[in-house]
Amino acid sequence: MRRLLFLFQYIVNPRTVGAILPSSKFLADKMVEKINFRNAQYIVEYGPGTGVFTEKLLEKRNPKTVVLLVENNKEFYILLKEKFKREKNVFIVNGSAENIVNYLKEYHIPYADYVISGLPFASLPKTVSLKILLNTTKILKKEGQFITFQYTKFKKTFIEQFFTKIDVKREIRNLPPAYVFNCSMSQNMEEYYGV
Repeated sequence: MRRLLFLFQYIVNPRTVGAILPSSKFLADKMVEKINFRNAQYIVEYGPGTGVFTEKLLEKRNPKTVVLLVENNKEFYILLKEKFKREKNVFIVNGSAENIVNYLKEYHIPYADYVISGLPFASLPKTVSLKILLNTTKILKKEGQFITFQYTKFKKTFIEQFFTKIDVKREIRNLPPAYVFNCSMSQNMEEYYGV
């Protein structure tokens, strides 16, 4: 059922869904492996889709950790609301990650320790990607990390405009195989963006 919904949403919204199938559990493991779940107080996820990464986050998090999900697709949003309705400290927004600064204010979240992203930067309009990444640098705490995956390394140079350190790992047990980018900022970049 989840795969059919994903395929349908890809056909209807190929630029924003970005994949024919949901991410594999192997990719989900790689996306969350660098997260310090004991200390993380606030985790944000962009484009959770059907919730493959979200399930991993909720399975491993400290119960007090607040998780904010931002999903632009209405069908996925409805699915996520139903799926995680019994979870405490989980907030789900139907909107664009471009507006993440406003969503944090709305839910009284002071910053993000980690931002996990399933957004397809290769197919999003450049202006949208720029705004999302710039606003991500504004909400991340000093040692915070932005973790995203892409199907190619094509957007690595683009993301490096915002994050000075990017560790790349490949996960071949995903259809298609994917690259996980663990991104962080140096002190100089934080000062530059006024974080």
